[in-house]
Amino acid sequence: MTAVLGGFAALAAVIAVGWVTARTGVLGEGATGVLSRLSYYVATPALLLLTLADADPATLLTAALVATGGSALVAGLLYAGLARWWWRLAPAQLATGALASGYVNAGNLGIPIAVYVLGDASYVAPVLLFQVLVMAPVGLSVLAGSRGPDEAAPSRWRVVTQPVRTPVVLGCVLGLLLAETGLRLPTLVLRPVELLAALAVPAALLAFGSGLRGAPRPASGDGRGQVWLAVGLKTLVQPTVAYLVGRWAVDLSGVPLLAVTLTSALPTAQNVFVYATAYDRGTALARDAVLLTTVLSVPVLVGVAVVLG
Repeated sequence: MTAVLGGFAALAAVIAVGWVTARTGVLGEGATGVLSRLSYYVATPALLLLTLADADPATLLTAALVATGGSALVAGLLYAGLARWWWRLAPAQLATGALASGYVNAGNLGIPIAVYVLGDASYVAPVLLFQVLVMAPVGLSVLAGSRGPDEAAPSRWRVVTQPVRTPVVLGCVLGLLLAETGLRLPTLVLRPVELLAALAVPAALLAFGSGLRGAPRPASGDGRGQVWLAVGLKTLVQPTVAYLVGRWAVDLSGVPLLAVTLTSALPTAQNVFVYATAYDRGTALARDAVLLTTVLSVPVLVGVAVVLG
Protein backbone atom coordinates (compact mmCIF):
# COMPACT_ATOMS: atom_id res chain seq x y z
CA MET A 1 0.00 0.00 0.00
CA THR A 2 2.86 2.38 0.80
CA ALA A 3 4.38 1.80 -2.64
CA VAL A 4 1.09 2.55 -4.37
CA LEU A 5 0.51 5.77 -2.44
CA GLY A 6 4.15 6.80 -2.82
CA GLY A 7 4.01 6.36 -6.58
CA PHE A 8 0.89 8.48 -6.84
CA ALA A 9 2.41 11.15 -4.58
CA ALA A 10 5.43 11.47 -6.88
CA LEU A 11 3.18 11.85 -9.93
CA ALA A 12 0.99 14.42 -8.18
CA ALA A 13 4.01 16.48 -7.13
CA VAL A 14 5.37 16.84 -10.67
CA ILE A 15 1.90 17.52 -12.10
CA ALA A 16 1.48 20.24 -9.46
CA VAL A 17 4.75 21.83 -10.56
CA GLY A 18 3.43 21.89 -14.13
CA TRP A 19 0.25 23.60 -12.93
CA VAL A 20 2.26 26.19 -11.00
CA THR A 21 4.42 27.01 -14.02
CA ALA A 22 1.27 27.58 -16.08
CA ARG A 23 -0.30 29.63 -13.30
CA THR A 24 2.74 31.89 -12.97
CA GLY A 25 3.43 32.02 -16.69
CA VAL A 26 7.17 31.42 -16.28
CA LEU A 27 7.28 29.18 -19.37
CA GLY A 28 5.20 31.52 -21.50
CA GLU A 29 2.19 30.87 -23.67
CA GLY A 30 1.96 27.54 -25.40
CA ALA A 31 4.09 25.72 -22.81
CA THR A 32 1.71 22.75 -22.73
CA GLY A 33 2.09 22.14 -26.45
CA VAL A 34 5.85 22.60 -26.38
CA LEU A 35 6.30 20.18 -23.48
CA SER A 36 3.98 17.64 -25.11
CA ARG A 37 5.83 17.83 -28.42
CA LEU A 38 9.18 17.59 -26.63
CA SER A 39 8.03 14.41 -24.91
CA TYR A 40 6.37 12.92 -27.99
CA TYR A 41 8.88 13.75 -30.73
CA VAL A 42 12.17 13.61 -28.81
CA ALA A 43 12.17 12.12 -25.31
CA THR A 44 9.65 9.26 -25.51
CA PRO A 45 11.21 7.69 -28.64
CA ALA A 46 14.59 7.77 -26.88
CA LEU A 47 13.09 6.15 -23.77
CA LEU A 48 11.39 3.40 -25.78
CA LEU A 49 14.56 2.74 -27.74
CA LEU A 50 16.51 2.16 -24.51
CA THR A 51 13.70 0.16 -22.88
CA LEU A 52 13.30 -2.27 -25.77
CA ALA A 53 17.03 -2.51 -26.48
CA ASP A 54 17.45 -4.16 -23.06
CA ALA A 55 14.25 -6.21 -23.22
CA ASP A 56 13.68 -9.78 -24.28
CA PRO A 57 10.94 -9.87 -26.94
CA ALA A 58 10.14 -13.39 -25.77
CA THR A 59 8.63 -11.90 -22.61
CA LEU A 60 5.60 -11.02 -24.72
CA LEU A 61 4.82 -14.68 -25.29
CA THR A 62 3.61 -15.48 -21.79
CA ALA A 63 0.30 -16.31 -20.16
CA ALA A 64 0.36 -12.87 -18.54
CA LEU A 65 0.21 -11.29 -22.00
CA VAL A 66 -3.08 -13.04 -22.72
CA ALA A 67 -4.63 -11.46 -19.61
CA THR A 68 -3.08 -7.98 -19.78
CA GLY A 69 -3.19 -7.57 -23.54
CA GLY A 70 -6.60 -9.16 -23.79
CA SER A 71 -8.10 -6.91 -21.12
CA ALA A 72 -6.66 -3.82 -22.80
CA LEU A 73 -8.10 -4.86 -26.15
CA VAL A 74 -11.50 -5.61 -24.62
CA ALA A 75 -11.63 -2.18 -22.91
CA GLY A 76 -10.49 -0.35 -26.06
CA LEU A 77 -12.84 -2.18 -28.39
CA LEU A 78 -15.77 -1.72 -26.02
CA TYR A 79 -15.14 2.02 -25.99
CA ALA A 80 -14.82 2.19 -29.78
CA GLY A 81 -17.98 0.17 -30.33
CA LEU A 82 -20.14 1.92 -27.74
CA ALA A 83 -18.92 5.44 -28.55
CA ARG A 84 -19.38 4.90 -32.28
CA TRP A 85 -22.89 3.54 -31.76
CA TRP A 86 -24.03 6.18 -29.27
CA TRP A 87 -22.19 9.38 -30.31
CA ARG A 88 -21.12 8.62 -33.91
CA LEU A 89 -17.59 9.79 -33.13
CA ALA A 90 -14.92 10.14 -35.80
CA PRO A 91 -12.08 7.56 -35.92
CA ALA A 92 -9.56 9.94 -34.28
CA GLN A 93 -11.83 10.55 -31.27
CA LEU A 94 -12.53 6.82 -31.06
CA ALA A 95 -8.78 6.12 -31.08
CA THR A 96 -8.10 8.58 -28.26
CA GLY A 97 -10.98 7.21 -26.19
CA ALA A 98 -9.92 3.61 -26.80
CA LEU A 99 -6.36 4.40 -25.70
CA ALA A 100 -7.70 6.22 -22.63
CA SER A 101 -9.75 3.11 -21.78
CA GLY A 102 -6.93 0.57 -21.99
CA TYR A 103 -3.46 2.15 -22.13
CA VAL A 104 -2.11 1.88 -18.59
CA ASN A 105 0.58 3.88 -16.81
CA ALA A 106 3.01 0.96 -16.89
CA GLY A 107 6.21 3.00 -16.98
CA ASN A 108 6.48 5.63 -14.30
CA LEU A 109 3.85 4.08 -12.00
CA GLY A 110 3.67 0.41 -12.97
CA ILE A 111 7.39 -0.29 -12.55
CA PRO A 112 7.67 1.08 -8.98
CA ILE A 113 4.50 -0.78 -7.95
CA ALA A 114 5.83 -3.98 -9.51
CA VAL A 115 9.09 -3.60 -7.60
CA TYR A 116 7.68 -2.69 -4.19
CA VAL A 117 4.41 -4.64 -4.21
CA LEU A 118 5.28 -7.65 -6.35
CA GLY A 119 9.03 -7.73 -5.75
CA ASP A 120 9.98 -7.97 -9.44
CA ALA A 121 9.86 -5.31 -12.17
CA SER A 122 9.59 -7.98 -14.86
CA TYR A 123 5.89 -8.44 -14.07
CA VAL A 124 5.15 -5.18 -15.88
CA ALA A 125 7.15 -6.13 -19.01
CA PRO A 126 4.34 -7.89 -20.93
CA VAL A 127 1.88 -4.99 -20.71
CA LEU A 128 4.63 -2.41 -21.36
CA LEU A 129 5.86 -4.15 -24.50
CA PHE A 130 2.33 -4.88 -25.71
CA GLN A 131 1.43 -1.22 -25.43
CA VAL A 132 4.46 0.16 -27.23
CA LEU A 133 4.48 -2.54 -29.92
CA VAL A 134 0.75 -2.91 -30.60
CA MET A 135 -1.51 -0.31 -29.00
CA ALA A 136 0.60 2.80 -29.59
CA PRO A 137 1.39 2.14 -33.29
CA VAL A 138 -2.24 1.33 -34.11
CA GLY A 139 -3.66 4.28 -32.19
CA LEU A 140 -1.08 6.74 -33.51
CA SER A 141 -1.64 5.59 -37.08
CA VAL A 142 -5.34 6.41 -36.74
CA LEU A 143 -4.60 9.78 -35.11
CA ALA A 144 -1.99 10.76 -37.66
CA GLY A 145 -4.12 9.66 -40.60
CA SER A 146 -7.19 11.59 -39.45
CA ARG A 147 -8.23 15.06 -40.53
CA GLY A 148 -10.38 17.84 -39.21
CA PRO A 149 -13.49 19.15 -40.95
CA ASP A 150 -11.49 21.90 -42.69
CA GLU A 151 -8.42 19.81 -43.47
CA ALA A 152 -7.60 18.06 -46.71
CA ALA A 153 -7.66 14.28 -46.69
CA PRO A 154 -4.18 12.77 -46.33
CA SER A 155 -2.74 11.11 -49.40
CA ARG A 156 -2.78 7.34 -49.69
CA TRP A 157 1.03 7.28 -49.52
CA ARG A 158 0.97 9.33 -46.32
CA VAL A 159 -1.51 6.94 -44.72
CA VAL A 160 0.42 3.83 -45.78
CA THR A 161 3.79 5.14 -44.58
CA GLN A 162 2.48 6.80 -41.41
CA PRO A 163 3.53 4.01 -39.01
CA VAL A 164 7.19 4.18 -40.08
CA ARG A 165 7.17 7.98 -39.80
CA THR A 166 5.81 8.08 -36.25
CA PRO A 167 8.56 8.93 -33.72
CA VAL A 168 7.31 6.49 -31.07
CA VAL A 169 7.14 3.62 -33.56
CA LEU A 170 10.62 4.44 -34.89
CA GLY A 171 12.00 4.35 -31.35
CA CYS A 172 10.38 0.93 -30.82
CA VAL A 173 11.71 -0.46 -34.10
CA LEU A 174 15.26 0.69 -33.40
CA GLY A 175 15.10 -0.71 -29.87
CA LEU A 176 13.88 -4.09 -31.11
CA LEU A 177 16.61 -4.21 -33.76
CA LEU A 178 19.22 -3.65 -31.08
CA ALA A 179 17.63 -6.33 -28.87
CA GLU A 180 17.44 -8.90 -31.65
CA THR A 181 20.98 -8.31 -32.96
CA GLY A 182 22.61 -7.92 -29.56
CA LEU A 183 24.27 -4.69 -30.66
CA ARG A 184 24.98 -1.96 -28.13
CA LEU A 185 25.05 1.75 -28.81
CA PRO A 186 28.52 3.28 -28.52
CA THR A 187 29.01 5.45 -25.46
CA LEU A 188 29.14 8.65 -27.51
CA VAL A 189 25.63 7.87 -28.80
CA LEU A 190 24.25 6.22 -25.67
CA ARG A 191 24.91 9.13 -23.28
CA PRO A 192 22.89 11.77 -25.16
CA VAL A 193 20.10 9.25 -25.80
CA GLU A 194 19.95 8.54 -22.06
CA LEU A 195 19.78 12.26 -21.30
CA LEU A 196 16.92 12.72 -23.75
CA ALA A 197 15.10 9.63 -22.44
CA ALA A 198 15.23 11.03 -18.92
CA LEU A 199 13.06 13.93 -20.10
CA ALA A 200 10.15 11.74 -21.24
CA VAL A 201 8.26 11.19 -17.98
CA PRO A 202 8.79 14.62 -16.35
CA ALA A 203 8.01 16.45 -19.60
CA ALA A 204 4.76 14.51 -20.02
CA LEU A 205 3.75 15.13 -16.39
CA LEU A 206 4.62 18.82 -16.59
CA ALA A 207 2.64 19.14 -19.82
CA PHE A 208 -0.32 17.45 -18.19
CA GLY A 209 -0.15 19.71 -15.13
CA SER A 210 0.21 22.77 -17.33
CA GLY A 211 -2.84 21.68 -19.33
CA LEU A 212 -4.94 21.63 -16.16
CA ARG A 213 -4.51 25.39 -15.74
CA GLY A 214 -7.75 27.04 -16.78
CA ALA A 215 -9.29 23.72 -17.80
CA PRO A 216 -12.98 23.20 -17.00
CA ARG A 217 -14.09 20.79 -14.32
CA PRO A 218 -13.32 17.21 -15.42
CA ALA A 219 -16.09 15.36 -17.22
CA SER A 220 -18.18 18.48 -17.72
CA GLY A 221 -19.80 19.75 -20.88
CA ASP A 222 -20.98 17.81 -23.90
CA GLY A 223 -18.21 15.21 -23.72
CA ARG A 224 -18.79 14.06 -20.16
CA GLY A 225 -20.45 10.83 -21.23
CA GLN A 226 -17.45 9.89 -23.35
CA VAL A 227 -15.09 10.64 -20.46
CA TRP A 228 -17.05 8.58 -17.94
CA LEU A 229 -17.30 5.70 -20.39
CA ALA A 230 -13.50 5.65 -20.74
CA VAL A 231 -13.02 6.04 -16.96
CA GLY A 232 -15.44 3.23 -16.14
CA LEU A 233 -13.87 0.86 -18.64
CA LYS A 234 -10.35 1.67 -17.47
CA THR A 235 -10.98 1.63 -13.73
CA LEU A 236 -13.41 -1.27 -13.39
CA VAL A 237 -13.81 -3.30 -16.56
CA GLN A 238 -10.15 -3.74 -17.56
CA PRO A 239 -8.88 -5.12 -14.22
CA THR A 240 -11.97 -7.33 -13.92
CA VAL A 241 -11.42 -8.82 -17.38
CA ALA A 242 -7.70 -9.28 -16.62
CA TYR A 243 -8.53 -11.20 -13.44
CA LEU A 244 -11.16 -13.39 -15.11
CA VAL A 245 -8.95 -14.20 -18.10
CA GLY A 246 -5.92 -14.78 -15.90
CA ARG A 247 -7.78 -16.97 -13.42
CA TRP A 248 -10.02 -19.00 -15.70
CA ALA A 249 -8.50 -18.84 -19.21
CA VAL A 250 -4.76 -19.17 -18.57
CA ASP A 251 -4.90 -20.66 -15.05
CA LEU A 252 -2.85 -18.06 -13.21
CA SER A 253 -2.81 -17.92 -9.42
CA GLY A 254 -0.89 -16.32 -6.58
CA VAL A 255 1.52 -13.51 -7.42
CA PRO A 256 1.21 -13.85 -11.24
CA LEU A 257 -2.58 -13.40 -10.98
CA LEU A 258 -2.11 -10.45 -8.64
CA ALA A 259 0.41 -8.98 -11.10
CA VAL A 260 -1.87 -9.03 -14.16
CA THR A 261 -4.78 -7.62 -12.14
CA LEU A 262 -2.69 -4.84 -10.60
CA THR A 263 -1.09 -3.79 -13.86
CA SER A 264 -4.47 -3.73 -15.59
CA ALA A 265 -5.89 -1.57 -12.77
CA LEU A 266 -3.24 1.13 -13.28
CA PRO A 267 -4.63 4.50 -14.40
CA THR A 268 -4.54 5.85 -17.93
CA ALA A 269 -1.00 6.80 -18.93
CA GLN A 270 -0.02 10.43 -19.53
CA ASN A 271 1.22 9.22 -22.93
CA VAL A 272 -2.39 9.25 -24.12
CA PHE A 273 -2.66 12.96 -23.34
CA VAL A 274 0.67 13.57 -25.10
CA TYR A 275 -0.48 11.65 -28.19
CA ALA A 276 -3.82 13.45 -28.30
CA THR A 277 -2.15 16.85 -27.89
CA ALA A 278 0.43 16.12 -30.59
CA TYR A 279 -2.36 15.55 -33.13
CA ASP A 280 -4.99 17.80 -31.49
CA ARG A 281 -7.51 14.98 -31.39
CA GLY A 282 -9.60 14.38 -28.25
CA THR A 283 -7.26 16.34 -25.98
CA ALA A 284 -9.92 17.20 -23.38
CA LEU A 285 -11.12 13.61 -23.21
CA ALA A 286 -7.56 12.34 -22.68
CA ARG A 287 -6.80 14.98 -20.04
CA ASP A 288 -9.95 14.24 -18.04
CA ALA A 289 -9.53 10.47 -18.31
CA VAL A 290 -5.94 10.64 -17.06
CA LEU A 291 -6.92 12.84 -14.12
CA LEU A 292 -10.01 10.89 -13.06
CA THR A 293 -8.51 7.42 -13.46
CA THR A 294 -5.41 8.50 -11.52
CA VAL A 295 -7.62 9.50 -8.59
CA LEU A 296 -10.10 6.62 -8.79
CA SER A 297 -7.53 3.90 -9.33
CA VAL A 298 -5.97 4.44 -5.90
CA PRO A 299 -8.72 2.59 -3.95
CA VAL A 300 -8.94 -0.02 -6.73
CA LEU A 301 -5.21 -0.76 -6.59
CA VAL A 302 -5.20 -0.87 -2.81
CA GLY A 303 -8.26 -3.16 -2.81
CA VAL A 304 -6.70 -5.52 -5.36
CA ALA A 305 -3.47 -5.67 -3.36
CA VAL A 306 -5.35 -6.44 -0.15
CA VAL A 307 -7.78 -9.03 -1.58
CA LEU A 308 -5.38 -10.91 -3.87
CA GLY A 309 -2.19 -10.26 -1.91
